[in-house]
Amino acid sequence: MSRVPTQKSYETEADEENYAARRRSSSSTLLFLIIVLLLGVLLFLRYKGESKEDDTVLSSPSPDIVESAPPEETAEPETSPEPTIIERPWNLVLVNRDNSLEEGFEVPALTQLQNGHAIDSRAYQSLQDMMDAARADGLQPVICSSFRTWDKQDELFYNKVSSYLNQGYSQADAEDKAAFWVARPGTSEHQLGLAVDIVDINYQLLDENQESIAVQQWLIEHCMEYGFILRYPTSKSDITGVGYEPWHYRYVGIEAAKEISEQGICLEEYLQAVPCS
Repeated sequence: MSRVPTQKSYETEADEENYAARRRSSSSTLLFLIIVLLLGVLLFLRYKGESKEDDTVLSSPSPDIVESAPPEETAEPETSPEPTIIERPWNLVLVNRDNSLEEGFEVPALTQLQNGHAIDSRAYQSLQDMMDAARADGLQPVICSSFRTWDKQDELFYNKVSSYLNQGYSQADAEDKAAFWVARPGTSEHQLGLAVDIVDINYQLLDENQESIAVQQWLIEHCMEYGFILRYPTSKSDITGVGYEPWHYRYVGIEAAKEISEQGICLEEYLQAVPCS
């Protein structure tokens, strides 16, 4: 005999309603918990998504605050420095193989001497005083060369070149050898009017024997007292570029002449140590 399920019996209708109410309440609570759980999940997922965006923002600076690269400087075109113009007083002007007369050089005022010679008028009195002092000591100095024009220097130089050409030298070698003894036109102190060649009246050959002549010995000892120097000493040929000339005297002024003579240097060395104006 089969068993028929029976419905649960309630004491009263109120009990039945309470039971239904409790079931409804449990269902509502469960639904609420599910909703809360879903909301929690959604909030969690949203928070993770925002966190990833924040990380991206932090790792990549905002375009508004990105430091812009400094503008590239436009390089200015390079310009060659202007050549330094060396200005020296008239008595210290340097003329040699590396320093030729400036373009437009004007011949200074000259004082005429005996035998067609001449010297810059500003150096004339010093030269005269020196010659007079040598004669007062019983010597007989004479001037054999002084101021030269460009044409005269050109003539002397190429006469020397010709002598080397006749010895079989090439044109270039002949000119180089000639320039060691006779300056090229434009590079001679004689063109300044500040140089004179002085010899003994009884010995006028321009060779190294001049250094043993009494006139030269006197001049070497006393020339600085009058503002002159022996311009091309034998020990300075590598600097001056000129062979030994124990007869060639150059006016530089008393102060410079004494310093050059006392220090045993040449004009080039002296001017390197003296600042220019």
